[in-house]
Amino acid sequence: MRVLAFDTASRSTAVAVCDTGARSSFERRDDPPAGARPRHAGRLLELIAAAMADAGAGWPEIDRIVVGVGPGTFTGLRIGIATAHALARAREIPLVGVSTLESLALGAARTGSPEAVAAVLDARRGEVFAAAWIVVAGGERAQLGEQLLAPVAVAPAAFARELERVGDCVIAVGDGAVEFRAQLERSGAQIPEDTSHVHRVSAISHCELGQVLRAGAPEDVVPDYLRLPDAEISRRRS
Repeated sequence: MRVLAFDTASRSTAVAVCDTGARSSFERRDDPPAGARPRHAGRLLELIAAAMADAGAGWPEIDRIVVGVGPGTFTGLRIGIATAHALARAREIPLVGVSTLESLALGAARTGSPEAVAAVLDARRGEVFAAAWIVVAGGERAQLGEQLLAPVAVAPAAFARELERVGDCVIAVGDGAVEFRAQLERSGAQIPEDTSHVHRVSAISHCELGQVLRAGAPEDVVPDYLRLPDAEISRRRS
């Protein structure tokens, strides 16, 4: 099966084409420098074309499209999921959505031998999008087991208190773990160096999660915002 996967839930734009039979994967990504705005709208289709060219795959060879449904920024998720809907309908390719947090955690689970992984994305407004899983086995074959903490949008200090209940040997990854390192490390969580690749959402992990899910109608794939968009919050306050 050849899978095209992409994610626009974070500041980065990540795209991958994976061939599950040949066990090959090709990833292209755009990671804006610190302080720069996300470039999903301008780069997503370009990166899709580049990843498909790397894999030597045309649209007839793509068996499934996988898109990250968040949680993440309102604009980023809207761009990624709208693009996924359009491609799936135009090319008549099955579409599935996967959790961006779960994908981030899966990638980290295969680095070393953590007993549990917390995926933490910067949600702005002084909050994080976060969740945690037990890690089953270890190394390259590691999988995520029981979900210890369900996805939430919460203050970093509050999530740190939840991590304290999980116990030791928890690795926390993601741009939120980097941004709020001090709070999370007080919980006992281990956080890799800021420059580690495990903090980046990888579309290759999306491929693995999405290939085993049952595809439905494109309109069934919807964003998981976890909270109201900024504009709606402002409207309600006014």
